[in-house]
Amino acid sequence: MLTRCISGAILAVLALVFMYVGGPVLAIVLLLTSLVAYKELTNALKVNKGEKKFCALEIIGLLGVVLYYLAVYFGDDTFLLMSIVGVFMAEMFCYVITFPRYRAEQVVSSIFSFLYAPVMLSFVYLTRNTEYGVYMVWLILLSSWVCDTCAYFVGVTIGKKRIFPVLSPKKSLEGCIGGVAGSAIVGGLYAFIFLRDVMPGENIVWAVVFICAAGAIMSMVGDLAASAIKRNHEIKDYGKLIPGHGGIMDRFDSMIVTAPMIYFLCVLMIF
Repeated sequence: MLTRCISGAILAVLALVFMYVGGPVLAIVLLLTSLVAYKELTNALKVNKGEKKFCALEIIGLLGVVLYYLAVYFGDDTFLLMSIVGVFMAEMFCYVITFPRYRAEQVVSSIFSFLYAPVMLSFVYLTRNTEYGVYMVWLILLSSWVCDTCAYFVGVTIGKKRIFPVLSPKKSLEGCIGGVAGSAIVGGLYAFIFLRDVMPGENIVWAVVFICAAGAIMSMVGDLAASAIKRNHEIKDYGKLIPGHGGIMDRFDSMIVTAPMIYFLCVLMIF
């Protein structure tokens, strides 16, 4: 537990620093994180079937992640779309010319891994890069990490009704409600203190409350989805990179899904 707390605190500080700095530093950190997360997912989904460290499908996916983040950084929407479609086409091309070396589920899993972690995680950078991104990017952390913390303490204290007994036996309805409420309250306080005099609109506080609540719901979906994959494939952790936590997918599973939700809601309601 001590190791978990120390590594968690270090990660939190690093996340705060990188999000505040933004720019190429944040883009490079997200690229490296995405590359690791992609490999963790393909390992969990057995894309390479243990044949070697990297199979052709994974190499295409990893190169696709680099190409995608170049498009994200340089802000070319056409290049962005081309990189996503390009990965799909390259994976299909590999599938056809090497048939029957790979099965369809391996190709699907490789494409899924590319979309799940790298593409979804890139919305942290996209959010930070918007007009008010230096303020709004923190909503991703408020919606995921605050939700996790509040859900844990409420669940431990008063949680009784188990709503996912097979997938996550310890998760309770009370804990889920506490997580969403905690994120909404902290988000509202953040907006009241820091955003009222900076951002347009009279209802900015209520908009942030709604965004954080919605983001918190998605953070729990992300957490449960990552757990479901582990249970389906009978693994305990995605990796061993982070002491006490496991891999990138173990620690950032909720934030990966929360980031695009925050970005789209901010675009629709604030920007």
